[in-house]
Amino acid sequence: MTAPVLSIENLSVALPGGGDRKRAVNDVSLDVKPGEILCIVGESGSGKSVLLSAIMRALPQGLAETGGRICLGGEDISTLSERGLREIRGSKVAMIFQEPMASLNPAMTIGKQIEEMLLIHAPDMKPADRQARVLHLLTEIRLPNPEAIAKRYPHQLSGGQCQRVVIAMALVMEPLLLLADEPTTALDVTTQAQILKMIRELCDVHRHGIIFVTHDFGVVADIADRVAVMKDGCLVEIGAAADILNHPQHDYTKKLIAAVPHFRWGEDCRPIAEPIICISGLSRLYGPVAALDNVTINVTEGSTLAIVGESGSGKSTLAKVITRLIEPSLGGITIAGHDFATISGRALMRQRRLIQMIFQDPYGSLNPRRSVGDLLVRAGMLGGLDRRAAKVQSAELIERVGLKQAALKRKPREFSGGQRQRIGIARALAMRPKVLIADESVSALDVSVQKQILELLAEIKAKSRLTLLFITHDLRVAAQVADEVLVMRRGKVVEHGLVAQVLDAPNDPYTIDLIAATPGKAWEDSRRRLDAVIS
Repeated sequence: MTAPVLSIENLSVALPGGGDRKRAVNDVSLDVKPGEILCIVGESGSGKSVLLSAIMRALPQGLAETGGRICLGGEDISTLSERGLREIRGSKVAMIFQEPMASLNPAMTIGKQIEEMLLIHAPDMKPADRQARVLHLLTEIRLPNPEAIAKRYPHQLSGGQCQRVVIAMALVMEPLLLLADEPTTALDVTTQAQILKMIRELCDVHRHGIIFVTHDFGVVADIADRVAVMKDGCLVEIGAAADILNHPQHDYTKKLIAAVPHFRWGEDCRPIAEPIICISGLSRLYGPVAALDNVTINVTEGSTLAIVGESGSGKSTLAKVITRLIEPSLGGITIAGHDFATISGRALMRQRRLIQMIFQDPYGSLNPRRSVGDLLVRAGMLGGLDRRAAKVQSAELIERVGLKQAALKRKPREFSGGQRQRIGIARALAMRPKVLIADESVSALDVSVQKQILELLAEIKAKSRLTLLFITHDLRVAAQVADEVLVMRRGKVVEHGLVAQVLDAPNDPYTIDLIAATPGKAWEDSRRRLDAVIS
């Protein structure tokens, strides 16, 4: 049998005192073989990222190993000196992070950054050989015109291209083990599909062992050989990917898989009501470039319109122009019968409460110095209530989004990501809007928390007759929440219709490509066929 590149035996990592549990990682044992991709899944706080940090021997301050050992390529690295660790990081074990721009130096060209890894780990290599190695890697990760890419800076590349560069930097010394921490979460579906395919192919060619942390079971279905499920620091289930995905044994694994959004929807019925949003010929120009190009749509009151497309398609620009955070260049916007394209000043401030946004990063949109109660009361007063009425409303809203009134006295940093998103929803509702725009509001959340937020939005919408514009790059989420789907590409609307019409029988080749690139599509199709047989 092939010896594992990584063996972890009874590893435990202690948390500081006073927390809800004693250990971030609790007695975990696992192996990774050459050419194998092990996906680790679990909710936030399950210990996934701490486990990766322990393997890299780079635990955050305040955490400490209390037992176990880690062997890399047969060598026990648990007791290596700092000098010994510097020698293995990058050469025997390398890390690929979620946000590539945080891993790249904005002041250095791409070629120099990759070459720097060789200067550190192979100082005797000749300059010509280093440059040849850089170009070889850029070619291997399928970047166009490697010579030109090597001379560019990170800001001159797309997000997907930057992630490929980070992968090249991790591969430069051909390490035994690659650690990937949510490396495709921030990418749109087509770019994600390309990166996953490339990682799989590179693994098969170079025989690296890979640990791939993700909360997306579609990604697991596309890339994993084996799956490890973590909960509260413990390894609760591990096995072949097909077994875990199709025949999970642990209740927690079953719960996670049940929460995965999928291409299933109820009977299509277009709500019978007047349009609450009317957009005609809307354009936003940046010089000769049209970020929005002659967009015309009507959105029915009480409905949910999912807006999908790749990064740069114009989704977020459309939302910002509708709310007048960005000024339109041409076209008309009418919301609830009010002209929204030409008003300004106090008239705009008064009418803006009709349409509120829920952002992807709730922490970035909540004032960290104010309590939740202060945030909700202020929003209520901006929506036209006096302070006493706004306080009463804030107490009602915090319970409506599933939190206790004690949360009103706490500050945003004291909550989890899912709880902060609930607070963001409550603050948007405090303005008493008629339209909510959710801009990638669940993309960074675990599947179980994502499911809770989607159910909360559906419940609020049903009770309040709110209209929801839901921006997402995940067509599975669109299928769950939407009545209609709008597909955008390069600022234009390429397809618009009922969910079943667009997702079951797409007309535009771009929509067809988006659906095909959805992670786990083959697994999802098999689930649908099985459900059809059972029913």
